[in-house]
Amino acid sequence: MPGVYGRDLDLNLLRVFLVVADTGSVTEAAKRLYLTQPAVSAALGRLTRAVGAPLLVRRGRSLTLTPRGQQLRDASKMHLTPLIEAALDAPAFDPRSSQRTLRLGFSDSAEAWLLPGLCQVLGREAPGMQIVAVPVQFRTIGAALGSSLDAAVTVADELPSNIRRHTLFHGGFVCLFDPRHIKRRRLTEAEYFARDHVIVSYNGDLRGVVEDATGKRRRVRCSVASFANVGAIVDGTALIATVPHVVARDIRALRPHLRVSPVPFALEGADVELLWPAASDEDDACRFVRDHIIALAATLAKAPSS
Repeated sequence: MPGVYGRDLDLNLLRVFLVVADTGSVTEAAKRLYLTQPAVSAALGRLTRAVGAPLLVRRGRSLTLTPRGQQLRDASKMHLTPLIEAALDAPAFDPRSSQRTLRLGFSDSAEAWLLPGLCQVLGREAPGMQIVAVPVQFRTIGAALGSSLDAAVTVADELPSNIRRHTLFHGGFVCLFDPRHIKRRRLTEAEYFARDHVIVSYNGDLRGVVEDATGKRRRVRCSVASFANVGAIVDGTALIATVPHVVARDIRALRPHLRVSPVPFALEGADVELLWPAASDEDDACRFVRDHIIALAATLAKAPSS
């Protein structure tokens, strides 16, 4: 292929040649191509020199094809027509036959509530599509969307202008604990800070969302990197976990004996957003998945809280 590309032939010359061959006239071809007659004549001259043989001869007042010209005309039409149709007539997207693989970024909490439902939808409606789930954080999401991801679901701050945003829901927090060891239906702020906690820290330290938001420090017994095992850690202990309400819902689906209560002080949640590169706005496969993510999030928002 590099040898083919390296040869000095402007493919636009073939387009001019085909119109002249069809009309038999430089003047008529110039009208159809919205070019001047000298420009059409110059294009034919360049193509003739590139081919190395006459392509058209004058007979009377019209131009006719030489044998080499006829051969070039037939070959060009055979190849150029499908190329033009492919460029101008995009095939309709059919999810049932699509074989696309999409890379989706999920925050730790989003993967648990979204990915199972999304896989079920794809299994029913787009069995050939595949999802590669990638962990993301609000600090790294901008760079990830700019390089490798088709979309992401997470909390984000400032993002480049070429990233689209759609708010899925506002994520608040609750306290999760084992009522066999903490016999209170609602915690006071004093009780909250007097007890031991398990926290999720993406930095691998002893600071979590409460420390960042309030400046107050909890008595941290255990710091983990994700929400995956928080339910198991809390179960059977006197530890408190402060988690997004969607995480608490999923934990209690497996461990219904655990209890939740409101956080006993002001702790602002954040918007959980669907994010994607503007370049994929018109990508039908990406839009198909985005629409289902929005629908799944709407179902979640309507579900009764614990």
